[in-house]
Amino acid sequence: MKKTYKTLGLLLFSGIAFSQTPAIQKANQLFESYQYVGAIESYLQVVNSKQANQQVYQNLADSYYNIYNTTEAAKWYEKALQGNANPETVFKYAQVLKSLGNYTEANNQMLKFSSILPNDVRAKEFNTNQNYKTSLDKSKALFTIENTSLADNKSNDFGAVLTNNNELYFVSTRNNSKIDKWSNVPYIDVYKANKNTDGTFSKPESVNELNSAFHDGPVAISEDGNTMFFARDGHSTKLYEKDAKNNVKVGQLGIYRAVKVNGKWEIKEALPVNSTAYSVSHPSLSKDGKTLYFTSNMPGGIGESDIWKIAITENGYGKPENLGSKINTPSREAFPFITNNNELYFASTGWAGFGGLDVFKTDLNKSSSSVINVGKPVNTEKDDFSLSLNTKLNVGYFSSNRNGTDAIYQIIPICGTDILPLVTDAKSGKAIGKAVVIILDENNTVVTTLETDNLGKTLYQLNCDKGYNLQVAANNYTTTVLPIAKTKENKLEIPVQLVPNEVIITDKEVLLGDVYFEFNKSNITPSGANQLDKLVKIMMEKPEMVISVKAHTDSKGNAKYNLKLSEQRAQSTVQYLISRGISKERISGKGFGFTEPKIDCGGSCTDEQDAINRRSEFIIVKK
Repeated sequence: MKKTYKTLGLLLFSGIAFSQTPAIQKANQLFESYQYVGAIESYLQVVNSKQANQQVYQNLADSYYNIYNTTEAAKWYEKALQGNANPETVFKYAQVLKSLGNYTEANNQMLKFSSILPNDVRAKEFNTNQNYKTSLDKSKALFTIENTSLADNKSNDFGAVLTNNNELYFVSTRNNSKIDKWSNVPYIDVYKANKNTDGTFSKPESVNELNSAFHDGPVAISEDGNTMFFARDGHSTKLYEKDAKNNVKVGQLGIYRAVKVNGKWEIKEALPVNSTAYSVSHPSLSKDGKTLYFTSNMPGGIGESDIWKIAITENGYGKPENLGSKINTPSREAFPFITNNNELYFASTGWAGFGGLDVFKTDLNKSSSSVINVGKPVNTEKDDFSLSLNTKLNVGYFSSNRNGTDAIYQIIPICGTDILPLVTDAKSGKAIGKAVVIILDENNTVVTTLETDNLGKTLYQLNCDKGYNLQVAANNYTTTVLPIAKTKENKLEIPVQLVPNEVIITDKEVLLGDVYFEFNKSNITPSGANQLDKLVKIMMEKPEMVISVKAHTDSKGNAKYNLKLSEQRAQSTVQYLISRGISKERISGKGFGFTEPKIDCGGSCTDEQDAINRRSEFIIVKK
């Protein structure tokens, strides 16, 4: 939504000392009191009067940045950076460039930012993976998304959470004529809609007992649906400080607890963490109701806004704890949501993303868990945020301004299992590269075809709610088929051992086992026929293949006799293959006697050498 409230107004002002004309002083007062719409108007007057300096350009760009007008922000950041480069200005410029789809220039700005602040976590992450955009484009999808029937063309909607009773609470600017002068958009109120069995929603209704004349929401709902934590603008509860210089009341957001009594919400208390000096908002409650996660710019944080948590005890509340640098960056982190499985989803402009706010996740059960961008189709170059999941109902929601206004989209988690086949030779144990791995569904329809790398490995994500078959084949190995049962495992390593074929196909020939003949005869024995049947099978599978049979004898006996015998054996082989269905145009044969020995032993071969020389070769004339 094009307004400060999306990220709480948790926006920092970094000043540089410049001489101030009365016009600049007026604009700065508006800027410092977060009145960005008024500040923009005043700064533009300064620019038009030719009084602008670098700080004016930077504050003007920041004002546009804070109300999410990325096009204008980029224009003025470019002018602001023509002088000395403020590192945060450089970073913000890179962010808005990504929001505009200009990733090449955004990367140039990130290189500049990294050279100024090489130890910044954002610089380190960028330098670790400067091809982050390509990686994100190729990353596996975690959700499918679809539009909802909640859309209102004129309103901004976000913060949707679904209770176990299929009640959807969200915040919206719909039906509100009162305008927030700070951002020039209507105030947000809390709404509720019931989800129907067909996936549509009833007409959203205002939750009047929660809504005031100012901003109210977003909300967090307990597992039993009877306790709520919600955010509220400080102006309605006098949670503000008077700015005498600018003659304004600077309100702060606070979190309040409410309980459901006879179907209505009753507000019980403000949280002790609320303050007139900083904001707290975006509540999310753990499954056991003992921990509340929220966003704040309170002292002790890392960036413009951070993710915090606070314990809920029988006697009240604990002390707020910052989730630390594993999650928070010097930029904005906001909209935390904690799942029943203790996975944390949140929005951020600090971690590597497509642009604007992106949704990220991390597993709080594992201290080593990293922050992961949830990727497409949830994230785009625009603002994508406020993701929630109902794990019992297997559905979730998030908001995005990809189409111009903040709208609520439905998501369905993709139940995915990463399978990692490892293909090796059953005899030697060596990895088999370029093995073909075909994944078939339960109906034996091909899902995808993969190829192993030099380590015999490949990777693919399966739907964990379905069973599959794995067909693995490689040249000169017997094809193997393995069933894969339904599984909820995140990763499934599948060792596949292929048995080497007795038949080996090289670039030049087909290698069979020994094709035996009766002694001094050209009749094919049963064991010889068994080997030739393997060649028949290969030629049937490869209808373009043409074979030339070369028959050889050992060195014993008369050379003329051996030549004749080998010719008879070659022709017997050809006739056998033709009798088995191979057309005569695809097979020919010739005897060579002892003229092409495998081992040239000068006419005095051992029995072992004679056995090697006494062979049939099946030369590939055409593949």
